[in-house]
Amino acid sequence: MSTDTGTILRVRGPLEFKCLLETTDAPHMHKVISRTFEMLHTQVKSESCVLTVCDSPVFIWPNQSFNATPKDITPETSCEDLQQWIQTDEYEGTGKRSGKKKSKKTSSASVVNLRLMMEVTTKGGPLSAPVLSRTLKTSHFLSTTLQMDCAVHTNSRCMVKDAFERLSEALSHQLCEMEKVMLQQMKGTTPLVPEPLHFLLPEPKGLVTVVYPAGVPDSQLESQRKELHQQFELPDDQPFFRRANAFHFPNEPYKDGYLRNPHLVLTHPSLENGKVYLVQGIYSYHHYMQDHTDDNGWGCAYRSLQTICSWFQQQGYAERPVPTHKEIQQTLVDVGDKQKSFVGSRQWIGSIEVQVVLNQLLEVTSKIMFVSQGSELGSKGRELANHFLTEGTPIMIGGGVLAHTILGVSWSETTGQIRYLILDPHYTGAEDLQVITDKGWCGWKGPDFWDQTAYYNLCLPQRPKVI
Repeated sequence: MSTDTGTILRVRGPLEFKCLLETTDAPHMHKVISRTFEMLHTQVKSESCVLTVCDSPVFIWPNQSFNATPKDITPETSCEDLQQWIQTDEYEGTGKRSGKKKSKKTSSASVVNLRLMMEVTTKGGPLSAPVLSRTLKTSHFLSTTLQMDCAVHTNSRCMVKDAFERLSEALSHQLCEMEKVMLQQMKGTTPLVPEPLHFLLPEPKGLVTVVYPAGVPDSQLESQRKELHQQFELPDDQPFFRRANAFHFPNEPYKDGYLRNPHLVLTHPSLENGKVYLVQGIYSYHHYMQDHTDDNGWGCAYRSLQTICSWFQQQGYAERPVPTHKEIQQTLVDVGDKQKSFVGSRQWIGSIEVQVVLNQLLEVTSKIMFVSQGSELGSKGRELANHFLTEGTPIMIGGGVLAHTILGVSWSETTGQIRYLILDPHYTGAEDLQVITDKGWCGWKGPDFWDQTAYYNLCLPQRPKVI
C-alpha cells in the first residue's frame, strides 16, 4: 500500500525502564534486564494502557475489548474518521465534534498522532496500605526512558479496532527489538538507549520500523544494515537504513527551513509519446540570499552544488552538512585549484569546480557533459533520461554566466521533443512554494530556455555503491 494514500497512525510516548542490579556479571544483568522488559510488555498489554489522539478528546483503551470515548467512536469507525475529532486553529477546543478538518489537497497520506499513556488509578476494591522496609546493600540502579514510536499504515476501509490491534502488536514488537539492542549494546553497567526509526521501503514493503542504539554512528552499524537488506530483499549497493533515510512524516515541518522537492506539485508536460524521467529521492532547494549570505549575482553555481550535496545527505550517502560558500572555496584552495585569495571572494565557480568539490568532500564522482552551444542541448534527451533512470541525482548545468539545476526531463524518443525540469538558484525571495512554482523558479522549460549560442558544461553526479 502506497504512503501516498490512506492514514498513518503513529503512537509515541515514554515508558520508564528501571531495574536494580545486585551484581554486575553479564548473566545476572541480562536476566534482570529481560525481566524488566517483561514487566513493560505486561504494561502495554494491560487494561490500563490508553492511546489518546493528540489535539482531540479521543481516548481509546485497546486492551479493554475496545473501549473508547467519546462513545460515537465504535470498533467499526474508520481510521480516516478519527481526523474529524482533531481540533485545529480554525476550531475552538470545546471538546465537541469539530467537523471535517479542512486542508489543502496533497499527495501524502494523512497522519493521526497518538500518545501512549498509562492509567495510574485502578477501578474499585480497597487500596492496600504501603509497607516500608529498609535494606543496606550495594547495588546498581539502572534507569532510562524508552521513547516508544510505532506507526501503522491503514487504508480507507480499515476499522479503528483492527488498526489499534496492530498498534498494540507493534508496541510489543518494538519492546522486543529494544530489549535486543539493550542487551547487545551494554557498556559495563551503562545501557545504550534504543532509538526507533521509521523507513519507507520500495513497494510493496512500505513503512517499517527499526531500532538502533542511540549515539552509535551509522559507520558502526553496517552489519545491522546488511542483515536488514537481506531480511527485506533489498539491493546492497545503495542505502535504505541509514539515519538520513528515516521517513519524514508529512505533517512535520523540516526544522532547517529549506523547501524539499518543490517540483512534486507541478504538472508534467504532455509530449507525443513522451516519458518523464525525474530525480529520485529528496533534495533541499538552495538559492540566492539564504543562510544570511548575499550571493546575488555570483553564487548560483554554489547554490546548485548545495542542492546536489543536500540530495546525497538526505539519501544517506553523506553524513556531513551541506557546505557553505566559504567551505566550498576552501576545498578548492586545498586541492590546489584556486589561490588562497579565493576564500571569502565573490568569484564564480562552474561545473568543473562542482565536480572537484563533490569528489573531495563527499567522495562522489561525476561525469561531465560538454555542449558546444545551447541549441545542441535538445539532442541530449537520451543521455539525460538515462542519467535520471540509473543515477537519479540532480544535475548542475553551467553556461555563460548562469548556473541551474536540472531535476528531470520529459522526452519523446519518437519525435525528439524535450522539456527540462529546472530548479533556478537565482531566486531571492522567501520559502514560498506557491510563488516559486507559479513564477517558474521551479518549473518545466523548453529548449529555448538555454542561450542557443553559449557553450554549456553539465555535471552529472554518480551514486556511490554503498549500503
